[in-house]
Amino acid sequence: MAASSYFLVAAFLALVASQAIASDPSPLQDFCVADMHSPVKVNGFVCKDPMAVSTDDFFKAANLDKPRDTMKSKVGSNVTLINVMQIPGLNTLGISIARIDYAPLGENPPHTHPRATEILTVLEGTLYVGFVTSNPNKLFAKVLNKGDVFVFPEGLIHFQFNPVHDKPAVAIAGLSSQNPGVITIANAVFGSKTPISDDVLAKAFQVEKGTIDWLQAQFWENNHY
Repeated sequence: MAASSYFLVAAFLALVASQAIASDPSPLQDFCVADMHSPVKVNGFVCKDPMAVSTDDFFKAANLDKPRDTMKSKVGSNVTLINVMQIPGLNTLGISIARIDYAPLGENPPHTHPRATEILTVLEGTLYVGFVTSNPNKLFAKVLNKGDVFVFPEGLIHFQFNPVHDKPAVAIAGLSSQNPGVITIANAVFGSKTPISDDVLAKAFQVEKGTIDWLQAQFWENNHY
């Protein structure tokens, strides 16, 4: 193969690798405010006419300084996500933010963000946090106090738990996607809208089918909390 051909193959592989690594597409202009009303379907959102863009496209009175109600949650937490659906100006910028409130002994249960790395800082209280690597599964966990920061790599299962029985906790998280997505593990496995066969889950978890049926019933009865 000629040297020029080697160069072309190497350049192509580098391009493919760079696209595979990127979580969100990089912007090619100053901004691309999402046009939520466009009928055109793309990966993300079509750009709004720049002449129609206003300051409010980059703003939301989100009240992230205000406590959220955690009493209605079965797991004792409340996540307030601000992504492109709340601020159209986030389109193509590859970032979003969330406030997480935790009741005493509340948790943000094991979940994953398929499109984002997360960086979390504790504003109030104490959190036990961690993530699990891909096979062979290794846990990286830490107790965080006010002002501490922890990173959850993209796509890995992670969690946060307030171990204090009489004090709530609050955290702010930044995510490296305008739309990070979330898959809560228990909800996905036991509460999918079309149930996974109990034969499959019984084999996977090495338990009786009756145990699986009971677990699935909890999620269906609670309307996929």
